[in-house]
Order: sequence, then structure tokens, then C-alpha cells
Amino acid sequence: MDRSLRFYTQILDFKIAPYDEDVDSSVIDLLREDAKMQLSIGDDVSGVAVNVEVEEVDDLFRLYLERGLDISAKPNSPVHQGPIDQTWGTREFYVTDPDGNTLRFRQFPA
Repeated sequence: MDRSLRFYTQILDFKIAPYDEDVDSSVIDLLREDAKMQLSIGDDVSGVAVNVEVEEVDDLFRLYLERGLDISAKPNSPVHQGPIDQTWGTREFYVTDPDGNTLRFRQFPA
């Protein structure tokens, strides 16, 4: 949990929900603007993909790089290397967290 909390709060700009004071809990809610997600330990599920809708995907990717996002683990995945325009109309980049979960940050056309 400590590793995931550091990743989500220090690199991806999520905040621990104010009502989750016990960071040793097996379940912690995280908030980012209007988005809410939950980290949990012990459910034996990994590799979950989560969509996060954002306003400025390119600016957000640059910010995450400045904060230490390491894109070297998936060199053959263009969508992990930076935002790309998808054929279905969104502009997206992917981030895989230290536990193997993938977040798809996507921006819809204006």
C-alpha cells in the first residue's frame, strides 16, 4: 500500500480522502478533482484498467514526467510513451502503476 500511495499521490496528483486518516488501512480512497478511486489490499486481483477523463491530456503527461513518471518499462507501447490520438476519437496516454494496474488518461474532443 505504501508504494501505491506514494505513486498515486506524489506522481499522479491524487490526494488521500480526508475521511481516510488511517494510511495503514487495507482500503484507502483517493481523490483527484472530480475523480475518486479506491486502493485495496488482499483481493488477489491485479492488472485492472481504469479510465480517468481529463481536460488537458498533454499538459498532464508533461507534469507526470516532471514528477518522475518512468516510461521506460513499456518501450514498445506508444500509448505509454505519450499522448496519442486514438481511432475512437479520444487522445490518451497510459500509466501502469507499481502493482500492474493501468490507468488510461483520456481527453475527449472539444
